Amino acid sequence: MSNNSPASTYQQLAARGASPVGLVVSLYDTILRDFRRAQAALVAGNVEQRVFELNHALTVIAHLQSVLNHERGGEAAKTFDRFYEIARAMILDASVRCTRESLQKLIATFTSVRQAWHQIEPQSATGQPFLPPSNPAPIGEVVPPAPQIEPPTTPRSSNWSA
Repeated sequence: MSNNSPASTYQQLAARGASPVGLVVSLYDTILRDFRRAQAALVAGNVEQRVFELNHALTVIAHLQSVLNHERGGEAAKTFDRFYEIARAMILDASVRCTRESLQKLIATFTSVRQAWHQIEPQSATGQPFLPPSNPAPIGEVVPPAPQIEPPTTPRSSNWSA
């Protein structure tokens, strides 16, 4: 599905001038939009649209995971790699369960991490290094950038990859 709307064009133009952290925030916005559209499709009973939106979110997360710099990123890169693995499992679980609650949990989790990235964006623009807290808080509290979430209680195996 191609989107040539004015909003899409604006987002593409804005991304060209964004900082690296700004681009990450933009990708998190895309993931959140996908989750909200999947939730709306679930309510409307539109299975095809729900699956499309969740698959798109998986693709964006796979991109975020693929650009992690493990050499320079150290523990933060490892933490985000694990977060993205867990998030992918949560999305697959939400796709199978098809409940509003599972999608709402994804929205809450990604909103929290998105807010953390948004908070550090001004620091990245000035070149100041970001120092994560030594004692990260659990999901629900905004503490960049070390998300702490639990894997799904009933992990499901899948051959699907983004």
